[in-house]
Amino acid sequence: MHWEQRVILVVASALAGMVNSVAGGGTLLTFPALLAAHQTSRIANATSTVALWPGQMSSLFGYRKEIGESRSAILPMVVLGFVGGILGAVLLLYTPSRVFDKIVPFLVLLATSLFMVQEPLSRWQRARMERSTTDAAGKATGEPVPKTKGLWVWILLFLVAIYGGYFGAGIGILILAALGFLGFSNIHQMNGIKNIFTLFINGVASLIFVWKHLVDWRIAALMAVGSIFGGYAAAGIARKIGQRNVRRVVITIGFVLTLSLLRRALTP
Repeated sequence: MHWEQRVILVVASALAGMVNSVAGGGTLLTFPALLAAHQTSRIANATSTVALWPGQMSSLFGYRKEIGESRSAILPMVVLGFVGGILGAVLLLYTPSRVFDKIVPFLVLLATSLFMVQEPLSRWQRARMERSTTDAAGKATGEPVPKTKGLWVWILLFLVAIYGGYFGAGIGILILAALGFLGFSNIHQMNGIKNIFTLFINGVASLIFVWKHLVDWRIAALMAVGSIFGGYAAAGIARKIGQRNVRRVVITIGFVLTLSLLRRALTP
């Protein structure tokens, strides 16, 4: 691997860490960088999952208080995340590379579309939180206890877990939506639960990818360092640029990547 490719990977992972710190969707930056480094789609997918997992682990510390208040909902989600992550990773293993290459453009398009609706969904969640914590007289009330609104929500979370183990980009917005249907309204509490869910999904998927030798460890180490640095040092730059502009860049990259992958998949 040439030094130029190493630089691209470090920069992409640092930008991914920056994007994740303010908006989420960093995979839409690391995945094309790995493809540009001449990795196959499956290796790129697995290596990106492993490389970004340490950043997910560190994010749990910031939500430790909110997580502690949500123990009753965490256990079933951990089970769903663990089982779904295994199924998704195994499904990837049994997907022929040629077939996966044809599926990837649509997965990237799905992830980009989910990223686009993240902002309006966040506004909806904030509005729900304000309504649920304020009574008719305008007085603050306690945080409502989340209640299961139907088996279909848990089925949705299980399908999200399978998708996360298979590809994973954009699952955060699906998890937040499902948690909203379960009755959660505190966005910090929801983010804490979401982080645990994705930690188990990507953690068990990473173990399977490592076991099956789908991870390029030299690249994964470079990206992990870049991601940690980007999340820590570049968040301030991203805030100066503005979250809206950061989101526009990620969405543009997602659509350009979709078109590029479609053209490659359809070329004989």
